[in-house]
Amino acid sequence: MRIEEFDYELPPGQIAQQPVEPRDASRLLVLHREGGFLEHRHFYDLPRYLHPGDVLVVNETKVIPARLWGYRAGTGAKIEVLLLTRQEGDIWETLVRPGRRVPVGAELIFGRGELQARVKGVTPAGGRIMEFSYQEGPWEALLERLGEMPLPPYIKEKPADPGRYQTVYAREEGSAAAPTAGLHFTPRLLKELREQGIAIASILLHVGLGTFRPVKVENIREHTMHAEYYAVTPAAAAAINAARTRGDRIVAVGTTVVRTLETVATADGVIHAGSGWTDIFIYPGYRFKAVDCLITNFHLPRSTLLMLVSAFAGREKILDAYRVAVREGYRFYSFGDAMLIL
Repeated sequence: MRIEEFDYELPPGQIAQQPVEPRDASRLLVLHREGGFLEHRHFYDLPRYLHPGDVLVVNETKVIPARLWGYRAGTGAKIEVLLLTRQEGDIWETLVRPGRRVPVGAELIFGRGELQARVKGVTPAGGRIMEFSYQEGPWEALLERLGEMPLPPYIKEKPADPGRYQTVYAREEGSAAAPTAGLHFTPRLLKELREQGIAIASILLHVGLGTFRPVKVENIREHTMHAEYYAVTPAAAAAINAARTRGDRIVAVGTTVVRTLETVATADGVIHAGSGWTDIFIYPGYRFKAVDCLITNFHLPRSTLLMLVSAFAGREKILDAYRVAVREGYRFYSFGDAMLIL
């Protein structure tokens, strides 16, 4: 398949710069795969589309203040560092700008020198492996003080509340970006769903380089995804498998949940608990094993996320839905509105 098959036109004014309040007041475009018809709702209408016994699967990852601003020792050149994946101890895989100023062996200084880093290697994708050092910890407190939330480049305004770039159920720190489909949930809405008889299962996938890396090949099958860390607990696997045995539905909140469940599922749809790294790339032609319904945001043209939802619902149905969303004034991307694909 060609990259241009996943293109669409979006007026810049429809790229959401701020989240709506309350969270569940965002709009919800409901796409019925059977028949391809659409409904225009709000996210707080979600309970009417879920049934008792369904399992809602959420990603409990938490975004860290992963963007650091520093300078190179000796030259004073200003350097931007984005933390991606913790490899071990204080060694991280990072993105660096401008990369040409940061060769192997370069030393970087952050803040007033309380945090330093040395470049140990270069990744195949052009990132940097860095080992950080500091005199006073803990690391989390240093990062909180020196780092900032790494908002996507298309968001030009910082949210008044940085917590709005976290889901209300975020627990495990480690992501460089938020699993944005979950940003629409409120505690009240989650409570309503539970009272309706819908189970909520939490899995983990730390969002990394794949979110930032564009598809640069003409033939999408030649694209390589960056590996991201996932974990599925025995309790989550049991809840999901029990629902499938009953004939109830698995509702994934976001593409990160889809990628995790499809990684750990066997051909019969059974979910296996465990942890590891996944570089699964889902595009049209993929046969889904574990997911019945999907809650997702509107994604960038030519992105792997748009390819995943096209695989789930059909490319033409998705692109038609996007054209309707543009015409109807929906808000796009991380702080934008949502889709429910049934």
